[in-house]
Amino acid sequence: MSFGQGGPAWGPGDQQTPDWAALADASAARSRRKKWLFIGGGALATAAVVAVVATVIVNAGSKDDGKSASELPSPPALPSNSAQPGPSFSQVAPPPPPNPYDYVSNAKKDTAPLSADTLFPGKSLTLGSGAYAKGPTDKVTDCASVTQGSLGSALNNNGCRQVIRATFTKDGVAVTVGVAVFDTDTAATKAKEQANGGIASLSGSGVNTFCRGGSVCRNTTNSYGRYAYFTTGGFADGKSVTKSDTGVFTAGDELAKFTFDQIVARGRNQASAAAARPAA
Repeated sequence: MSFGQGGPAWGPGDQQTPDWAALADASAARSRRKKWLFIGGGALATAAVVAVVATVIVNAGSKDDGKSASELPSPPALPSNSAQPGPSFSQVAPPPPPNPYDYVSNAKKDTAPLSADTLFPGKSLTLGSGAYAKGPTDKVTDCASVTQGSLGSALNNNGCRQVIRATFTKDGVAVTVGVAVFDTDTAATKAKEQANGGIASLSGSGVNTFCRGGSVCRNTTNSYGRYAYFTTGGFADGKSVTKSDTGVFTAGDELAKFTFDQIVARGRNQASAAAARPAA
């Protein structure tokens, strides 16, 4: 029986075994060819897509819209010189604020009103130990006339211009404060250093005479700026003061401290007013 050319021929009595190894090799070869064809086709397709996308991108970027690069508008140029002036900053440091001490150390600057009412305002003072009632006040230009001992000479020799006095009372204690005014702080300091004696007590307006006629009293002396200030303290009934009479000592110290604070405030207020004035 014949199956045509190229095929195996078996006779009626032939039993011929197929070559299975050759058939397997042929089948594997066919499979490999199909696989490489598939991979190759896929690669070609991918390459074709990439080429198309690249072409689109290139064409989009190089599309001729009728304008060359030289015709595109240039970025706006910033003006080199502005019509508006720029900010300016002063290279000069501002002057320091006025020193309050300068206004109480020299009569040329210390021009604020000065009286018993400006130094000792109101009808009473409330200090650390309690309230003091303000009694009589006065102001004299004959500085030595309101002093005791050699204090008058120290005031006159250093050019004292005036003395302002005020008396305060509390719990049977009376204290007179005297403020001597000079032209400069140097003169006031010298008067303080040369002082010997005390300010004369000031009575009246309900305050009896005290610290006179030989009674022992307590005196203090100090200065600040062009002011020397003094206190004379004792008992309103004229009794002499002893070291155990702490009320007299406390009253003298508190009123001396108050006087100092008033002079400091005077300088501070004048310095603040000067700083607030516009520069000439």
